[in-house]
Amino acid sequence: MSKKTVVLGASTNPSRYSYLATSRLKNKQHEVIPVGIKKGAIEGIDIQNGTPDIEGVDTVTLYLNPTRQEQYYDYILSLQPKRVIFNPGTENPEFVKLLKENGIETEIACTLVLLNMGAY
Repeated sequence: MSKKTVVLGASTNPSRYSYLATSRLKNKQHEVIPVGIKKGAIEGIDIQNGTPDIEGVDTVTLYLNPTRQEQYYDYILSLQPKRVIFNPGTENPEFVKLLKENGIETEIACTLVLLNMGAY
């Protein structure tokens, strides 16, 4: 089942985990929307800049450190995702609490591992 996923912190650098996650999500037939600060594309998918309006989001997978996440709190809440994945290095107890208070599931996990295990 395809899960519309926003990759927040997307990069055009093929060695970055956000790039790899975008690529693997696409390869696993998930609708993926990379969002980052620089213009570019990942395997033909344009990286969206700013805080684009996106409807029907299932998952937001974070590739931003906790300090950088703060400016996106309201944006992520406005997307009304079913869950937010905190990848290694993005763990943020304050944001986890805020998300849970708003009925959004949180997961401390690695998107790449979840995809490889078939547990995404």
